[in-house]
Amino acid sequence: MVLFSINTEDQSTQARTGTLSTSRARTATPVFMPVGTQGTVKAMTPAELRELNFSLILANTYHLYLRPGIDIIDRF
Repeated sequence: MVLFSINTEDQSTQARTGTLSTSRARTATPVFMPVGTQGTVKAMTPAELRELNFSLILANTYHLYLRPGIDIIDRF
């Protein structure tokens, strides 16, 4: 099973434009990707994130495992 794939859109340039595909979504690259550490994006409010219309958040699953923990993650 392939978990993700990256398709390059323009083979004739050095530009890193393409599409990142996962089982849940497709995201055009390059992309602004907020980083969430310990379950939250720092220095931005939820309203600011919604205004950006972001397509994904990078999260460290080890941090999420430690806190808030697997029980809470399972509920969501």
